[in-house]
Amino acid sequence: MMRQAGRYMKEYRDVAVKHPSFRERSETTDLICEITLQPFRAFQPDGVILFSDILTPFPAFGIDFEIDDYKGPMLEKTIRSAEDLKMLHEVDLSKVEFVADSLKILRQEVGDEAAVLGFVGAPWTLCTYIVEGQSTSTYKTIKSMCFNNPEVLHKLLSAVADALAVYVGFQIDAGAQVIQVFDSWGGQLPPHMWEEWSKPYIERVVRKVNQTHPGVPITMYANGSGGLLERMATLPVDTIGLDWTIDMEDGRRRVGDKAVQGNVDPVVLFAGEDAIEKAVRDVCRKAGPTGHILNLGHGVLVGTPEESVKHFFDVSKTITY
Repeated sequence: MMRQAGRYMKEYRDVAVKHPSFRERSETTDLICEITLQPFRAFQPDGVILFSDILTPFPAFGIDFEIDDYKGPMLEKTIRSAEDLKMLHEVDLSKVEFVADSLKILRQEVGDEAAVLGFVGAPWTLCTYIVEGQSTSTYKTIKSMCFNNPEVLHKLLSAVADALAVYVGFQIDAGAQVIQVFDSWGGQLPPHMWEEWSKPYIERVVRKVNQTHPGVPITMYANGSGGLLERMATLPVDTIGLDWTIDMEDGRRRVGDKAVQGNVDPVVLFAGEDAIEKAVRDVCRKAGPTGHILNLGHGVLVGTPEESVKHFFDVSKTITY
């Protein structure tokens, strides 16, 4: 379940009281493992998702950042010009060694009981932070660069894609058995712009990983992707994640022979057991008996009752075809 470790769990909130810095929680091996395993022990899901952040690899290739409790990610320096590109450097994996250490421990802890999942942000999504300097609702600076400074933006996206391919391989070498690529802000682009500014760089990452680590399943998820599905389906990935705004039957048809993941509305988890069971069974019925990974259509929301998450998993284990 996307964001299955997090603030909705009391155990997580207790850890956060003792360790209030998100970066400390997501960059300290013992804390990463403890938080990652909290939902595994509570709900016994089929997948264990490394507790991390899509910005975690930034320092490994020259980008410093902080996470403000209220404003989210904050970057002191942005990249908006050819001169700014000089900030970037070759990937230094020693700066993310805690990721590898955590994945190795997690593989030992869960054994064959669950798959261990790593993840990475898509180049476009990560570059929204690198260019804007923080979270945004308009993306006006980076979108303007698409028109006014395309050469620099293409170079930035290329450099980030190459760094991410190295980082993904690093996760796989350490024990990640599945990789998810999150284009969280890809849906903010019109489809023709996504085709130029996001898709080629996701493909660049995936093809490099497929060459260096063949056979490792890769899932592609873009929030707000209703207008992008046919384009996403041409990527060399194994699974397409569907957000909750897409009818599963329609999404299944539109992505062809790709496997699908999703796509129960996260808000259903606030609606009680009957609503949860109905939603889970509806999604599974529409997805069919093969090539479907049951999940939410987005991450677990803050305030979600833990018993609702448990019921989601309990119902999922009763599904038969």
